[in-house]
Amino acid sequence: MTRLTITAKGQVTLKKAILERLGAGPGDQVEAFVAADGSVVLSPVRPAASLADAAGMLARHVTRPVGVEELNQAIADGWAGRL
Repeated sequence: MTRLTITAKGQVTLKKAILERLGAGPGDQVEAFVAADGSVVLSPVRPAASLADAAGMLARHVTRPVGVEELNQAIADGWAGRL
């Protein structure tokens, strides 16, 4: 168990081990809520991914431009388990 100290302003600094367990770091946010048993639960806030975030994630897999026919064939091969 980790013991934390509350400051005069009512603030608490989370220990590094707790932040690592949450997967949180500087600048990240956590949500806190009080559970039915009175315990406090912290959860990391994960920003929703946007289409802009995904842009370029497949760029390393595409070595040349492809046409619609070739793209459709690759999709069909993938669904058929041939890739």
